[in-house]
Amino acid sequence: MAKATKTIRQTLHQCPKHTAWFVATQALYNQVCAFYFDVIQAHPGILELPTKTALTALETLTHTTNDNPHPVMPLSEITPTIPAMFRRAAIHAALGSAHSFHTHLEKWRTRKDKATRKGKKFTERPPVPPRSWKKSAVFYAGQYKGRTAKSILLKLWTGRAWCWLKVHLSGQTTPDEWELGSPTLVQQGEQWRLHTPIEKQFTAPGSVEKQVTSRSDTKICAIDLNITEHLAVCTVQTVEGTVLATRFIRGGKELHGLRKRLLGRIARNRRKTGLIAEGEQDNAALWAKVRAIDEDTAHQVSHRIVQFAQAHGATILVFEHLGHFKPQQGTYSKRGNEKRSYWLGGRLFHYAKYKGWNEHIVTSRVNPRNTSRECARCHCPVARYNAGQPAEGYTPGASLVLCSDCQMRGNADRNASLVIGQRLLARYQTHSQEKPPTPLHAERSLKKDGDARSQDAKRRRRPSSNQARHGTSVEHGTAQDGVHGMANTPSGIPR
Repeated sequence: MAKATKTIRQTLHQCPKHTAWFVATQALYNQVCAFYFDVIQAHPGILELPTKTALTALETLTHTTNDNPHPVMPLSEITPTIPAMFRRAAIHAALGSAHSFHTHLEKWRTRKDKATRKGKKFTERPPVPPRSWKKSAVFYAGQYKGRTAKSILLKLWTGRAWCWLKVHLSGQTTPDEWELGSPTLVQQGEQWRLHTPIEKQFTAPGSVEKQVTSRSDTKICAIDLNITEHLAVCTVQTVEGTVLATRFIRGGKELHGLRKRLLGRIARNRRKTGLIAEGEQDNAALWAKVRAIDEDTAHQVSHRIVQFAQAHGATILVFEHLGHFKPQQGTYSKRGNEKRSYWLGGRLFHYAKYKGWNEHIVTSRVNPRNTSRECARCHCPVARYNAGQPAEGYTPGASLVLCSDCQMRGNADRNASLVIGQRLLARYQTHSQEKPPTPLHAERSLKKDGDARSQDAKRRRRPSSNQARHGTSVEHGTAQDGVHGMANTPSGIPR
């Protein structure tokens, strides 16, 4: 069995006078977390124990009971009455921070010893314990009750006592077949929200290799990510090479223009002041707007990719394994805009990966080398050009493509997405090399070695949520003109 997890976010609506209760609860939670972190620092052997055993040991060291009237480091010095579930939530948070700190410390010591043995100068500073605590309070069972779609009862600290408070909820609702976890109280600006993790169990989908080699009805969705007009071009094809549908997801020009205007305003503001205070964020409101625009676009486009794959029964998403793009020289707003466009591609992969997993779709990546320079039909070099220009040479970012060998003519990014899908099939050598070439609507991928890089879809549990890598030094072409939406014809490229 596999497990899918995600978080629903709901806004809390409470009287203004009760806002102070949220603040007091959050402050007490962080105070207790800091206390238990200090206890762990004083007893480092606790980190070697299993989680449940470590929890029991920490409670024995700090919690006063009839059998343990004089603990070594009593928690009652902070406040005499702390609910058990509140205390245990803080203990788990402190354990997580302590494990993270000691892991980073051991890695730093390893690097220092390695440099010392080689006689090199080591100037890297060691990691330090948290100087301040700003964790969001987690409510275990017993700290909340009576939860409905519109309201919930929370047990809050008023500064003097613990009280139950009923608050109204608005926002996302819990989907069917998902189980609720422990909610977290999160402050965002002047608003307070409740973030609740939800999960569901399902039969693990087969690995990419198993699906491609053992099932003839497997469909894959190949995605070519771009940075201008079409943010993504998706093509659904079968393992036999039949192209079923294509979708062009637009919005790149609008996003590029809006982001460039905001970055231009930041550059002009910096030019006026001439100084940027150290340790302070300049133009905080403008930077927040830039981040929000990129985040919203990444979520929307990744959702459309998964939705398109679902609609056509695709069970595999295929992306290029991008490395490191470098923005071209130019003004601050131009370079910053191009750099964030490359970062957006990494976010699209990251979000599509976990959203696809929640819909039983696995994700893989292939070698990006020359995917835009290769013909999807005969795999010969192609000419890339814009409308009204001669069909010769290779213009990065041009919208049209022509193969002089087989006379294939069409959209450049659609051709690239077809090549990406064919490379996944070629990795597992699903077709014979001796078959003659056929028209694209019944295309057979050639038998050749695929990319030897990691393929992330073999695991049976939920995939990693680590950030994807961004870009490669090879220019990544993008479409500027062409049909958008979904093409239902088997192929838009003639014989």
